[in-house]
Amino acid sequence: MTRKPLISVVMPAYNAEKFATKSIQSVLDQTFKNFELIIIDDASTDKTLEIIKNFQKRDPRIKIIKNNTNLKIAQSLNIGIGSARANYIARMDIDDLAHPQRLELQYKLLMKNPKVAVVGSNIIIIDEHDTVILKRDYPTDSKELKKIWFRYSPFAHPAIMIRKSVFKEFGGYKLGIYPCEDIDLWFEIGSKYEFASISKPLLKYRFNAESSSHADLKAIEILTLKIRLNALKKYKYHFTFFDFLYNLIQFVTLWIFPSRIRIWFYNFLRSNKYI
Repeated sequence: MTRKPLISVVMPAYNAEKFATKSIQSVLDQTFKNFELIIIDDASTDKTLEIIKNFQKRDPRIKIIKNNTNLKIAQSLNIGIGSARANYIARMDIDDLAHPQRLELQYKLLMKNPKVAVVGSNIIIIDEHDTVILKRDYPTDSKELKKIWFRYSPFAHPAIMIRKSVFKEFGGYKLGIYPCEDIDLWFEIGSKYEFASISKPLLKYRFNAESSSHADLKAIEILTLKIRLNALKKYKYHFTFFDFLYNLIQFVTLWIFPSRIRIWFYNFLRSNKYI
């Protein structure tokens, strides 16, 4: 019987043969060693599963779950986290790269701060060639993280670590709201628990313009606005005039400017800390 891992890294995978090797290796190279890596192959049609199996032969910490049909990310994550043996869950995507100290630093923060349910980090956004596009910073304390969540997510989803007990308490990720399942969950968890983020960039997040999560930005942003409005009604969160103005401008410009201009402008505002 192997010892119980302290962290379960949960990684959904779909047709990621180009990036899987580097991504998996970045997890195996962590300074924190007592973890299991659960990879959910979401019915890939390329060599992704073969790559994962080759890693598993060399490292028993890897556990493979194979979906017979493509269930998408939220359901795959729910399945993976449901099978996790550890009390702490680290999210990871199979095209991203983890900093060697990611697990160590996030685990230490959660251990020292029992009121914190979710911890994120700063990230570096890279392209398919590993070239840096931009760096993205987040506030580090709970109060500041919750100040910005009506404008953008308090976390980069693949960079978070969460207490499994809290994830289960709120029923996991809701289905049918892809790719905004994380935003909805943060509003729910934030109604009861604190957040934190580490100022060091612990993840290289790969931007893929062909990803389905970027395919219809207008529909995604409308869904995000609906989730924010529902959270405002349900939890009576504080909504500032600036929040109102930002969301109004976001909604109006959806029908005026093409997505590429809006993305550029958003990144400009975020990078210069205007929002």
